[in-house]
Amino acid sequence: MANAYLQGVEISASQFLDIFHHYDNDGNGYIEGKELQNFIKELQQARKQAGLELTDQMKAFVEKYEQNADGKIGIIELVQILPTEENFLLFFRQQLKSCAEFMEAWRTYDADHSGYIEADELKNFLKDLLQRAKKPYDEKKLEEYTLTTLKIFDSNKDGKLCLSEMARLLPDQENFLLKFQGVKMARKEFNKIFELYDQDRNGYMDENELDALLKDLCEKNKKVLEISKIPMYKSAIMALSDGGKLYRTELALVLCAEEM
Repeated sequence: MANAYLQGVEISASQFLDIFHHYDNDGNGYIEGKELQNFIKELQQARKQAGLELTDQMKAFVEKYEQNADGKIGIIELVQILPTEENFLLFFRQQLKSCAEFMEAWRTYDADHSGYIEADELKNFLKDLLQRAKKPYDEKKLEEYTLTTLKIFDSNKDGKLCLSEMARLLPDQENFLLKFQGVKMARKEFNKIFELYDQDRNGYMDENELDALLKDLCEKNKKVLEISKIPMYKSAIMALSDGGKLYRTELALVLCAEEM
Protein backbone atom coordinates (compact mmCIF):
# COMPACT_ATOMS: atom_id res chain seq x y z
CA MET A 1 0.00 0.00 0.00
CA ALA A 2 2.78 2.44 0.89
CA ASN A 3 4.38 1.81 -2.50
CA ALA A 4 1.10 2.69 -4.21
CA TYR A 5 0.90 5.95 -2.26
CA LEU A 6 4.35 6.91 -3.57
CA GLN A 7 2.86 6.94 -7.08
CA GLY A 8 0.42 9.70 -6.17
CA VAL A 9 0.65 13.25 -7.45
CA GLU A 10 -0.45 14.33 -3.98
CA ILE A 11 -0.31 12.35 -0.72
CA SER A 12 -2.83 12.88 2.08
CA ALA A 13 -1.79 13.37 5.69
CA SER A 14 -2.92 9.86 6.68
CA GLN A 15 -1.19 8.28 3.65
CA PHE A 16 2.01 10.06 4.60
CA LEU A 17 1.79 8.50 8.06
CA ASP A 18 1.34 5.03 6.53
CA ILE A 19 4.41 5.58 4.35
CA PHE A 20 6.58 6.67 7.26
CA HIS A 21 5.54 3.75 9.46
CA HIS A 22 6.04 1.30 6.59
CA TYR A 23 9.69 2.26 6.10
CA ASP A 24 10.49 2.96 9.76
CA ASN A 25 10.62 -0.79 10.41
CA ASP A 26 12.05 -0.62 13.91
CA GLY A 27 9.76 2.21 15.01
CA ASN A 28 12.59 4.45 16.30
CA GLY A 29 11.25 7.57 14.59
CA TYR A 30 13.79 7.55 11.73
CA ILE A 31 14.18 5.93 8.33
CA GLU A 32 17.81 4.87 8.24
CA GLY A 33 20.33 2.40 6.85
CA LYS A 34 18.64 -0.38 4.92
CA GLU A 35 15.22 1.17 5.56
CA LEU A 36 16.36 4.32 3.76
CA GLN A 37 17.91 2.41 0.87
CA ASN A 38 14.65 0.47 0.39
CA PHE A 39 12.67 3.71 0.46
CA ILE A 40 14.86 5.33 -2.22
CA LYS A 41 14.64 2.27 -4.46
CA GLU A 42 10.87 1.97 -4.13
CA LEU A 43 10.36 5.73 -4.55
CA GLN A 44 12.18 5.63 -7.88
CA GLN A 45 10.24 2.55 -9.01
CA ALA A 46 6.87 4.00 -7.94
CA ARG A 47 7.40 7.29 -9.75
CA LYS A 48 8.48 5.44 -12.91
CA GLN A 49 5.43 3.14 -12.80
CA ALA A 50 3.17 6.17 -12.45
CA GLY A 51 4.84 7.89 -15.39
CA LEU A 52 6.09 10.70 -13.14
CA GLU A 53 9.53 12.28 -13.07
CA LEU A 54 11.30 12.71 -9.77
CA THR A 55 10.81 16.26 -8.51
CA ASP A 56 13.90 18.45 -8.01
CA GLN A 57 13.64 17.83 -4.27
CA MET A 58 13.48 14.08 -4.82
CA LYS A 59 16.49 14.16 -7.16
CA ALA A 60 18.56 16.10 -4.65
CA PHE A 61 17.47 13.70 -1.90
CA VAL A 62 18.38 10.59 -3.94
CA GLU A 63 21.75 12.08 -4.87
CA LYS A 64 22.50 12.82 -1.21
CA TYR A 65 21.45 9.48 0.29
CA GLU A 66 21.55 6.82 -2.45
CA GLN A 67 25.18 5.83 -1.78
CA ASN A 68 25.12 6.72 1.92
CA ALA A 69 24.71 3.53 3.95
CA ASP A 70 24.73 5.55 7.18
CA GLY A 71 22.03 7.99 6.06
CA LYS A 72 19.17 8.83 8.42
CA ILE A 73 16.05 10.97 7.97
CA GLY A 74 13.16 11.94 10.20
CA ILE A 75 9.60 13.06 9.65
CA ILE A 76 10.47 16.60 8.56
CA GLU A 77 13.02 15.50 5.97
CA LEU A 78 10.49 13.09 4.49
CA VAL A 79 7.67 15.62 4.27
CA GLN A 80 9.99 17.99 2.39
CA ILE A 81 10.41 15.58 -0.51
CA LEU A 82 7.01 13.90 -0.76
CA PRO A 83 4.09 15.78 -2.39
CA THR A 84 2.13 15.84 0.86
CA GLU A 85 -1.26 17.51 0.77
CA GLU A 86 -0.90 21.07 2.09
CA ASN A 87 2.54 20.08 3.48
CA PHE A 88 0.70 20.21 6.79
CA LEU A 89 3.71 19.41 8.98
CA LEU A 90 5.69 22.25 7.45
CA PHE A 91 3.18 24.73 8.86
CA PHE A 92 4.91 24.18 12.20
CA ARG A 93 8.33 24.83 10.71
CA GLN A 94 7.17 28.02 9.01
CA GLN A 95 5.96 29.42 12.33
CA LEU A 96 8.54 27.89 14.67
CA LYS A 97 11.86 28.97 13.19
CA SER A 98 13.87 28.80 16.40
CA CYS A 99 13.90 27.00 19.73
CA ALA A 100 12.70 30.15 21.49
CA GLU A 101 9.68 30.44 19.18
CA PHE A 102 8.97 26.77 19.72
CA MET A 103 9.02 27.22 23.51
CA GLU A 104 6.77 30.29 23.28
CA ALA A 105 4.28 28.31 21.20
CA TRP A 106 4.41 25.46 23.71
CA ARG A 107 3.56 27.82 26.56
CA THR A 108 0.69 29.33 24.54
CA TYR A 109 -0.96 26.09 23.47
CA ASP A 110 -0.38 24.08 26.65
CA ALA A 111 -3.34 26.08 27.90
CA ASP A 112 -3.83 24.19 31.16
CA HIS A 113 -0.05 24.13 31.93
CA SER A 114 -0.20 20.36 32.35
CA GLY A 115 3.19 19.85 30.70
CA TYR A 116 1.46 18.21 27.74
CA ILE A 117 -0.35 19.31 24.62
CA GLU A 118 -3.48 17.23 24.33
CA ALA A 119 -5.64 16.61 21.26
CA ASP A 120 -7.89 19.65 21.70
CA GLU A 121 -4.91 21.96 22.34
CA LEU A 122 -3.08 20.55 19.31
CA LYS A 123 -6.20 21.07 17.21
CA ASN A 124 -6.29 24.74 18.21
CA PHE A 125 -2.61 25.05 17.32
CA LEU A 126 -3.12 23.61 13.83
CA LYS A 127 -6.26 25.67 13.30
CA ASP A 128 -4.35 28.87 14.07
CA LEU A 129 -1.52 27.88 11.72
CA LEU A 130 -3.95 27.19 8.89
CA GLN A 131 -5.67 30.51 9.43
CA ARG A 132 -2.37 32.40 9.52
CA ALA A 133 -1.32 30.75 6.27
CA LYS A 134 -4.77 31.56 4.79
CA LYS A 135 -5.21 27.93 3.78
CA PRO A 136 -8.76 26.68 3.23
CA TYR A 137 -9.81 23.78 5.47
CA ASP A 138 -12.90 22.16 6.90
CA GLU A 139 -13.54 20.47 10.23
CA LYS A 140 -12.95 16.99 8.79
CA LYS A 141 -9.56 17.97 7.36
CA LEU A 142 -8.54 19.69 10.60
CA GLU A 143 -9.45 16.55 12.53
CA GLU A 144 -7.33 14.44 10.14
CA TYR A 145 -4.33 16.75 10.55
CA THR A 146 -4.70 16.67 14.33
CA LEU A 147 -4.97 12.89 14.62
CA THR A 148 -2.16 12.29 12.13
CA THR A 149 0.20 14.71 13.88
CA LEU A 150 -0.62 13.09 17.21
CA LYS A 151 0.05 9.62 15.83
CA ILE A 152 3.36 10.69 14.31
CA PHE A 153 4.85 12.36 17.38
CA ASP A 154 3.15 10.55 20.29
CA SER A 155 5.96 8.04 20.78
CA ASN A 156 4.59 6.49 23.99
CA LYS A 157 0.98 6.37 22.68
CA ASP A 158 -0.60 8.12 25.65
CA GLY A 159 -2.78 10.35 23.48
CA LYS A 160 -0.90 13.58 24.23
CA LEU A 161 2.43 15.20 23.37
CA CYS A 162 5.13 16.04 25.88
CA LEU A 163 7.72 18.72 25.15
CA SER A 164 10.39 16.36 23.80
CA GLU A 165 7.88 14.63 21.48
CA MET A 166 6.61 17.93 20.11
CA ALA A 167 10.19 19.14 19.64
CA ARG A 168 10.69 16.54 16.89
CA LEU A 169 9.06 19.14 14.63
CA LEU A 170 12.31 21.10 14.79
CA PRO A 171 15.29 20.16 12.60
CA ASP A 172 17.99 18.36 14.61
CA GLN A 173 20.41 21.29 14.43
CA GLU A 174 17.77 23.58 16.01
CA ASN A 175 16.51 21.07 18.54
CA PHE A 176 18.57 21.80 21.64
CA LEU A 177 16.21 19.53 23.62
CA LEU A 178 17.87 16.53 21.96
CA LYS A 179 21.13 17.51 23.67
CA PHE A 180 19.43 18.00 27.03
CA GLN A 181 18.07 14.44 26.88
CA GLY A 182 21.59 13.38 27.83
CA VAL A 183 21.72 15.54 30.98
CA LYS A 184 18.23 14.98 32.38
CA MET A 185 18.17 13.95 36.01
CA ALA A 186 15.96 12.13 38.49
CA ARG A 187 13.32 14.19 40.30
CA LYS A 188 15.18 14.17 43.64
CA GLU A 189 18.39 15.42 42.04
CA PHE A 190 16.51 18.00 39.97
CA ASN A 191 14.82 19.42 43.08
CA LYS A 192 18.19 19.76 44.81
CA ILE A 193 19.64 21.54 41.77
CA PHE A 194 16.68 23.89 41.54
CA GLU A 195 16.94 24.85 45.20
CA LEU A 196 20.71 25.34 44.90
CA TYR A 197 20.47 27.79 42.01
CA ASP A 198 17.31 29.55 43.23
CA GLN A 199 19.67 31.61 45.35
CA ASP A 200 17.11 34.03 46.80
CA ARG A 201 14.69 31.19 47.63
CA ASN A 202 11.72 32.92 45.98
CA GLY A 203 10.48 29.76 44.24
CA TYR A 204 11.60 30.62 40.72
CA MET A 205 14.76 31.28 38.74
CA ASP A 206 15.46 34.56 37.03
CA GLU A 207 17.68 34.90 33.97
CA ASN A 208 20.90 35.31 35.97
CA GLU A 209 20.22 32.22 38.11
CA LEU A 210 19.46 30.16 34.99
CA ASP A 211 22.64 31.46 33.37
CA ALA A 212 24.70 30.20 36.34
CA LEU A 213 23.01 26.80 36.17
CA LEU A 214 23.58 26.46 32.42
CA LYS A 215 27.25 27.41 32.71
CA ASP A 216 27.81 24.70 35.32
CA LEU A 217 25.86 22.13 33.30
CA CYS A 218 27.95 22.89 30.22
CA GLU A 219 31.19 22.61 32.20
CA LYS A 220 30.16 19.20 33.53
CA ASN A 221 28.79 17.92 30.22
CA LYS A 222 31.18 19.29 27.61
CA LYS A 223 30.68 16.29 25.32
CA VAL A 224 26.94 16.98 25.14
CA LEU A 225 26.38 20.71 25.68
CA GLU A 226 28.23 23.60 24.05
CA ILE A 227 29.26 26.59 26.17
CA SER A 228 29.09 28.85 23.11
CA LYS A 229 25.37 28.09 22.83
CA ILE A 230 24.42 29.12 26.36
CA PRO A 231 22.67 32.32 25.11
CA MET A 232 20.50 30.19 22.79
CA TYR A 233 19.74 27.62 25.52
CA LYS A 234 18.87 30.43 27.93
CA SER A 235 16.56 32.34 25.59
CA ALA A 236 14.73 29.14 24.63
CA ILE A 237 14.24 27.99 28.22
CA MET A 238 13.25 31.47 29.45
CA ALA A 239 10.50 31.46 26.79
CA LEU A 240 8.75 29.01 29.13
CA SER A 241 8.86 31.51 31.97
CA ASP A 242 6.05 33.62 33.37
CA GLY A 243 7.20 37.20 32.86
CA GLY A 244 10.84 36.30 33.51
CA LYS A 245 10.02 33.95 36.39
CA LEU A 246 11.04 30.38 35.54
CA TYR A 247 9.20 28.11 37.95
CA ARG A 248 10.19 24.59 38.93
CA THR A 249 7.55 22.87 36.77
CA GLU A 250 8.66 24.72 33.62
CA LEU A 251 12.37 24.00 34.10
CA ALA A 252 11.48 20.37 34.85
CA LEU A 253 10.18 20.01 31.27
CA VAL A 254 13.77 20.42 30.11
CA LEU A 255 15.89 18.94 32.89
CA CYS A 256 13.83 16.39 34.82
CA ALA A 257 13.57 12.82 33.54
CA GLU A 258 10.42 12.14 35.59
CA GLU A 259 7.01 13.80 35.78
CA MET A 260 6.72 16.43 38.51
